[in-house]
Amino acid sequence: MQTRNYSPRSINTYIHLLCDLEKYFKCSVDEVSIDQVKDFLQYTITERNLSVSYINQVISAVKILQKDVLGKDWESIRIKRPRRIKRLPVVLSKEEMKSMIETTRNLKHRTILAVIYSAGLRISELINLRPSDIDSDRKQIRILGKGNKYRYTLLSANTLDMLRVYWRAYKPKQYLFEGQKPGQPISRETIQAVFRHACKKTGINKPASVHSLRHSFATHLLESGVNLKIIQSLLGHSSLRTTSIYLHVTRFDPSTVKSPFDEIAF
Repeated sequence: MQTRNYSPRSINTYIHLLCDLEKYFKCSVDEVSIDQVKDFLQYTITERNLSVSYINQVISAVKILQKDVLGKDWESIRIKRPRRIKRLPVVLSKEEMKSMIETTRNLKHRTILAVIYSAGLRISELINLRPSDIDSDRKQIRILGKGNKYRYTLLSANTLDMLRVYWRAYKPKQYLFEGQKPGQPISRETIQAVFRHACKKTGINKPASVHSLRHSFATHLLESGVNLKIIQSLLGHSSLRTTSIYLHVTRFDPSTVKSPFDEIAF
């Protein structure tokens, strides 16, 4: 999995899922048959009521085991994946974002929220940021995204000002946002707690998560007239189809669009 650039978090998840199979069947995972895997999946759905996302992760883990480790033909034993219900992303308004940043008094926490929103980052991308990733001259941030692929995204003037104040106060060395232990990045749980506290303090009652800041970044850019292909590049999406979901949550004002018929002179 490391040779295929899986993240440490994904590797740990797949190993944990395969261990679940071993515990359930009380045998080595390489002895578990595909029919047994299907029985296990049925059990997780009917008895444990686990999510479609969990089911698909189990299937992915089994595929890696069967195809990459045991060298079996996956096409002949392929397990059909359940379809996930597509939900529209939760988006915060610009007013809510402004209020969230203003009411977060802790400098480090305020800067974290601002960087995630203003650059459209995944939580893992924020965690892995290094001081050297900030290019203040070109107003860009270098991001290590999914599949260990680098991309560049926006560094807003307001965010740069906040980062300079933060830098003078905290003087981070190895990671831009360090955790309690020297040389270690801030934890995912800490960032999630910061976001939940900010929502509560701001009075935001939407079912939002840290990822909603990334959704809000993309939606607000789209509403400002930024081309969808550019947003795709900034977000690091491999497919434009993934980015196009934001078309369904943008505020559309018909009065701002002219019919091509009005451009025709008679």
